[in-house]
Amino acid sequence: MNVAHVESVFAGFTDAARAGLLELRRLIFEVAAEMPEVGRVEEALRWGQPAYLTPETKSGSTIRLGVPKAGGFAFYVNCQTTLIEGFRPIAPPDTRFEGARAVLFRDPSEIDPPAMRLLIGRALTYHLKP
Repeated sequence: MNVAHVESVFAGFTDAARAGLLELRRLIFEVAAEMPEVGRVEEALRWGQPAYLTPETKSGSTIRLGVPKAGGFAFYVNCQTTLIEGFRPIAPPDTRFEGARAVLFRDPSEIDPPAMRLLIGRALTYHLKP
């Protein structure tokens, strides 16, 4: 995937959404770097959104970052996984969700890095056997 295409998508977000999405992006790459079993994380566009995949190891479920119709920004996972269901009990109390597919944010200050690191780690290793 052409990095310029992904960068142009980030450039099209509002300032607040871009700041939050870039923080989530930073966390994705940081967590992946700490987990050798994940291998290289590829950044691509899926459904017009920045997406993060584990093409070499196939250890993870695709993560996408985007802006929902209601505004703010979101961290998306495949709704057929149990990732959001497993995250709900450990998420900060005011966390907002969209069904089984997203964690929603209004502002970058709502990102709880330790909690999101757990969700990211689980997403990046979703297909590994326990």
